[in-house]
Amino acid sequence: MLPVMSLRKPAPATATPGDRPGTRDRILDASAELFGRQGFTGTGIKSILAASEAPFGSLYHFFPGGKDELGAASIRRSGIGYRQLVEAFFVPGEGGVVDVVGATTAFFTGAAEMIASTDYADACPIATIALEIASVSEPMREAAAEAFESWLTVLQSAFATAGVGQVRSRELAVELFCAIEGAFLLSRTLRSPDPIRIAGLAAASSVADALRSS
Repeated sequence: MLPVMSLRKPAPATATPGDRPGTRDRILDASAELFGRQGFTGTGIKSILAASEAPFGSLYHFFPGGKDELGAASIRRSGIGYRQLVEAFFVPGEGGVVDVVGATTAFFTGAAEMIASTDYADACPIATIALEIASVSEPMREAAAEAFESWLTVLQSAFATAGVGQVRSRELAVELFCAIEGAFLLSRTLRSPDPIRIAGLAAASSVADALRSS
């Protein structure tokens, strides 16, 4: 059965035992939120500390490398959360096989509902950062690449288990990733969920065609 949910940001993680309760997590949550909305370069450390209600100096306590280290940590943490979100949609049914057409449709439908419900403010914080820093910060580029690859792996595995060949499964995973990220950009710009819905119809059609051709 497909999950009945909207595509939403991952819930905050719990504090690590021994840390000041919640401080590191609040900083990471605030960073992901602000990076996604304002970009990496457009977000200052003071605004992160204010949003996370963290004391001055705590950022460098948890992230001695400063903003760049925080950016990489935020990317990796968000990457895990979003990978789990993808897994929640592409969940195996009877026999361990995913209804990949239905899951693809539900995923894009959830994305369209989410972006409209947030007044087109929410976006993938990883994609936002990656656009800015891919050519200037190798650590953050690597963190973004790891996150994206983990999502692609989930999709590729689901398609392959459903009977699509390995090569085509990888291609489909890349297609869906590009479709959802591009659709988010256009939906936010046009302030309409239609690009995501249209991209979802095309993506589901591609998945169905791949299954028929297998």
